[in-house]
Amino acid sequence: MTQLGLLSIRIPFNPNIISSGSFTLSWHGLLSFVGVAVAVYLIARWARKRDLDPDMVYNTAIWAILGGIVGARIVHVADNWDVYRHNPGDIFALWAGGIGLWGAILGGWAAGMIYARISRYPVGKLMDLAAPAMLIAQTIGRVGDIINGEHWSRATSLPWGWYFSHVDNPGRDGAQRFFGDPEKPVHPAVVYEMIWNMLVLAVIFRFRDRLKPDGSLWMVYLALYAAGRFMIQFVRLDSVKFWGLQEAHLIALLVLLVTVPFIVWKTRFKKPGENGGTPGPQGSTRTERRRKLRSAKI
Repeated sequence: MTQLGLLSIRIPFNPNIISSGSFTLSWHGLLSFVGVAVAVYLIARWARKRDLDPDMVYNTAIWAILGGIVGARIVHVADNWDVYRHNPGDIFALWAGGIGLWGAILGGWAAGMIYARISRYPVGKLMDLAAPAMLIAQTIGRVGDIINGEHWSRATSLPWGWYFSHVDNPGRDGAQRFFGDPEKPVHPAVVYEMIWNMLVLAVIFRFRDRLKPDGSLWMVYLALYAAGRFMIQFVRLDSVKFWGLQEAHLIALLVLLVTVPFIVWKTRFKKPGENGGTPGPQGSTRTERRRKLRSAKI
């Protein structure tokens, strides 16, 4: 066994909460569910404050979640096709684990956007409400990744490198496979992403209600997340596709190709007075209703 650094961080957790027969409940699965629930709650709450019907959020969320599940599985299977092509029945075995975050984000966005447009909901406004909530949900879900040790990373001698000591933790398998030592300290890539998410969240909150047209905040979120994920991906050990790039690198580049031109050519700051509120049920803005109320008092 390789001598561990004095400050290497030991992750001792069992990745599964329950494992009985064919049923398994992992920490990653539970915390992913919690993250989604928190996101839906926050979006509905923010919608209510902007005089939007929360039922729009709940209705759209159902389809976004379904689209996210399908997209997450497609991305995972595509990234591990060498395994699944020999066992095609396992493609549908969602209970066995295996999802791709990029697929969840993009699949959920596509399905939610299509449903909202068909239902004549304000698609851009819902997208902008979802942007900060997505970052919070992703970070909650990544806590499960820390416990599960699912993402294999490059070895490091830095004091914040970590290793996984529980015998059932996939992180041990990765360290053994790549370095010949199941307790070799590796980069906490998941934590890097969590830190990046919080930095992006600070930017997103700074720009809330300040950008036009509707949907611009979502595009800023996607662009910033893609830029950070592209860089962080270099310390992960996912399979390389071509040009030394992994699947997540390629998806990030495609996202940037869509979002950056939108931001450059369409996104603008609102002028003073354009932040006047969100249309209410009678077509007036919140600011206009307050003005009428003040006039009535006078």
